[in-house]
Amino acid sequence: MNSILLFDFDGTIALGDGPVLAYAQQVADALGDQGGFVDGIRSQLAAADDESLDGYDLVRRAAEHRGADAALLSAAYLASRAQLATADAPISAPQGLAAFLADADAERVLVTNAPAIRITEALEALGLAGLFDRVVTDARKPAGLDSVLADLPADARVLSVGDIWHNDLAPVHARGHATALIGGFPDPRATPTFRAAEFSTLIPQLETWLRG
Repeated sequence: MNSILLFDFDGTIALGDGPVLAYAQQVADALGDQGGFVDGIRSQLAAADDESLDGYDLVRRAAEHRGADAALLSAAYLASRAQLATADAPISAPQGLAAFLADADAERVLVTNAPAIRITEALEALGLAGLFDRVVTDARKPAGLDSVLADLPADARVLSVGDIWHNDLAPVHARGHATALIGGFPDPRATPTFRAAEFSTLIPQLETWLRG
């Protein structure tokens, strides 16, 4: 039976507030803000705001409160993705991830709602180039996960790893597969198979599952 690991990108294998703050800066520039917006986002990220799905949702909510519309937010987001894995939007990989992926006896699939902009460069910067068998961008999770799962072998053992229960894990859980929730923003509805604050502490559980 095939084992398949699904990984989210932002907040799961690409860590750090750099991309979110780059998005916030693009929003601030579009709104003509002189610094207060980005500083506010930085403070809320440090406080782990529990009303947002993730940092991007935090920026969206704050921007809409200041009058930003969907067109402004979309343009700001795409501009920030062009900065991904640069000094303006730095990222880092979780400790132990590269070694885990290299040794994993499973198909490794990266599934992200982000566009393909600088994903290849980001994986290189993270030291993860060549460690995913397939990369799915513009996945439109959560609903889009149904299409990803439908393309997998019917008898596959699947485990999805992500930081947002609603987007990354709930559709996988609903199909009876395993899930692993990492870090970040709490969700009282989450019922993952595994849970950890950091990927490094999750590795033994994932290795046990792979041997299963």
